[in-house]
Amino acid sequence: MENDLQTAISRLKNGVAPGHAGIVGDITVGIDFLTDFWKKNYLNDYIPQGGNRIQFIMGRQGSGKTHLIEYFLGNAENYKIVSFSAREVWIHDIKEIFFEVLRQCNLEECLWRCSRTIVRELGFSPEEFEGRFADYLVSKGLGDPITKREIRLQLSNLFMQNPLMDINFAYTCALLTGGQLGHPLLEEPAREALIGWLYGKKEVKLPTLRSLGLAPVRITKNNARHMLRSLVEVIKMAGYSGLIIAIDDLDILVSRDSLENIRYTRLKREDAYESIREIIDEIDTLRNIFFLFAFDRKLIDDDINGIKSYQALWFRIQNEIQSDRVNRFSNLIDLDRLPIYDIQTVMDMSARVAELLNNAGERPAQPLSEEIARGILSKSDFSEQALPRKVVLSTLGQREVN
Repeated sequence: MENDLQTAISRLKNGVAPGHAGIVGDITVGIDFLTDFWKKNYLNDYIPQGGNRIQFIMGRQGSGKTHLIEYFLGNAENYKIVSFSAREVWIHDIKEIFFEVLRQCNLEECLWRCSRTIVRELGFSPEEFEGRFADYLVSKGLGDPITKREIRLQLSNLFMQNPLMDINFAYTCALLTGGQLGHPLLEEPAREALIGWLYGKKEVKLPTLRSLGLAPVRITKNNARHMLRSLVEVIKMAGYSGLIIAIDDLDILVSRDSLENIRYTRLKREDAYESIREIIDEIDTLRNIFFLFAFDRKLIDDDINGIKSYQALWFRIQNEIQSDRVNRFSNLIDLDRLPIYDIQTVMDMSARVAELLNNAGERPAQPLSEEIARGILSKSDFSEQALPRKVVLSTLGQREVN
């Protein structure tokens, strides 16, 4: 835990979220105004019952976008969680998003859970044995053709009969799950070929997959959304409430920093906007899924390269009705305009950061006084940095309060 504290403090000093769920929870003040609302209205019932949601959040540098994502995901129970930055994963092609989601979801762990379901459907308990189910049946003298046929029938009912799953994806899952059960037997080269196809590896030859019974095509941006829908179905079968996909740092799309690992040309930027638009338009074809996109407000303010330059997307996410009151049902939430910060909130936030610093054995830290807190709050609307970051850095003694 000591190393976690030191890492968290180092990250805070560098102006980024702590990166540790427990520590994020310890220093969070006010933002549950949103996260509790999302949890109550979406995660608790709506998403598990087949609903879907796309949520956009924006704010100035230091407004707490990444912190909010970490806090929200840390409180999401029984969900498969995928979180990544657009600075690290290309988002101009939906298939790249799918591959990253697939990687973080650990498909084989989901299929292992599905295999446990099949064992129970056949009247056995997964706790009765270790290793493969087929080997256990043989040890009990039950490895007869009729029992094996029942296993194949259960695999078919679970995957192949689901109309929402791509047929090749479903068949691949059936084969991989059968391999975990021990029937139908799946050799390691065949397993690697199936996994390689799912991840888009070009070295996997389609004739190899056809010999396994598939009629496969390469996963492209044209079929990746259907594959994503199939993946979410497997996640639900595995007993999870659904899938949350959080994509941070969309403002990389308008960045001109030559040091960035990913740089978007005009065409790739427009492709990224189009990918997001397609997700919005086809969201009703997806179940049990929550998308959360976060970006610096410069993605909105940049009229030439930002979202407003791609009207097909901007028309879909903008708030048509402007109001001084925050509509938490809105698709786009501006963190700079949340009515959650007052003198007491600023002082509470500072006190929690100071406590974190003291617990780590750093130099003694004192919470901000009411006078300093009032000064930060009064200037927050005119500062380049958002209020949360100014409070944190001021408490850490990183810089003078402007």
